[in-house]
Amino acid sequence: MKKIGFIGTGNLACAILKGVIESKLAAPEDVYIYDINSEKTKQLKALYGVNVLADECETAAECDAVLCAVKPKDMTALLAKIAPKVRMNSTLVISTAAGFELAAVSSALGEGARAVRIMPNINASSASSMTAYCACASVTAQDVEFVEKFCSAFGKVISLEERLFSAFTAVAGSAPAFVYDFIDSLAFSAVKHGIPRQAALEIAAQTVLGSAKTVLESELHPRELVDRVCSPGGTTVEGVAALDKAGFADAVISAVDATVKKDIEMKKQVKA
Repeated sequence: MKKIGFIGTGNLACAILKGVIESKLAAPEDVYIYDINSEKTKQLKALYGVNVLADECETAAECDAVLCAVKPKDMTALLAKIAPKVRMNSTLVISTAAGFELAAVSSALGEGARAVRIMPNINASSASSMTAYCACASVTAQDVEFVEKFCSAFGKVISLEERLFSAFTAVAGSAPAFVYDFIDSLAFSAVKHGIPRQAALEIAAQTVLGSAKTVLESELHPRELVDRVCSPGGTTVEGVAALDKAGFADAVISAVDATVKKDIEMKKQVKA
């Protein structure tokens, strides 16, 4: 069993930690965490029974694989700090930093370091993340196998070329916020027409969940599924026409475009 470390325990890292523990990918005694927020790590220790370490370097030294889940602006300093321990112990480094490319990770860690970049989303908290990963050349087949098992502990995983990560970040990493917003708007509309708020949220969320499941399990294109729900002259076609008139598709595409643009800007800042 690999010893797994977490440097940073923000919302995403906590969601991943929950998946790792609940899936039994690692026993609590084989999981080590560090964060500058000691109160947060105390809470996680009490909740999951994991080990709390004193600093980033100790975490990198103690573990076979370490998840670096800090903000992109803090990654360069973190990697430089842990690099000697990573090289000494041949630690596999897994980064979640948006816009921080593998080349930058490898450069900061030094020649021969084994690094993987993953892009999960917050739905890891319900073991429903869609996660992409890419690996540097020095990563082994065993490393890749571990990363796939690691990511599968909190959802589905796909190997993706890094050049596609900006688009993936928008459609999978950021889009849960778009979907949450859609669910809230759908529920609010139900409340407007008399359905109690809590019931409206449950109805809207289950409708989105069921629709997504149908897309994944059906061989039909989403547009064909739309056509199947829209009876000629019926109620649904009126709603779809209203969405088209309001520019629903354009709004979604614009949101993705804006997210991709921001991710590209962040990459440029890292390289500067």
